[in-house]
Amino acid sequence: MKLREPQWRREGEMPDYRFSMANERTFLAWIRTAMAILAGAIAVDQLTPQIAPAPVRIVLCLVLAVIGALLAVEAYRRWSLQEQAMRNKRELPHAWLLVAMTVVVAAAGAVVAVLILLVR
Repeated sequence: MKLREPQWRREGEMPDYRFSMANERTFLAWIRTAMAILAGAIAVDQLTPQIAPAPVRIVLCLVLAVIGALLAVEAYRRWSLQEQAMRNKRELPHAWLLVAMTVVVAAAGAVVAVLILLVR
């Protein structure tokens, strides 16, 4: 399977390699975060069967897995938008993902804390 190069890679000027590589490192950091969230979903499902009733645990795992998958897709979209902005010497797009991930991680932490308190 050969993936086609996106059209936007032929537009504008090639950005400084340092900025392009920094953008790629940020993309990889988001991918690592998505993988950590997926690992958290697996850990809740497989390693803590006593933390909550099965339906609650399954819903928590599914929510975490979906968030991890969406985060991976959004990481690519964000990387490409940043790359296009640098190529066309435009302002970098707003990073709503930072606020969204802060809310999601805080909510997941609160849910897990409540479940731990209920088990003890």
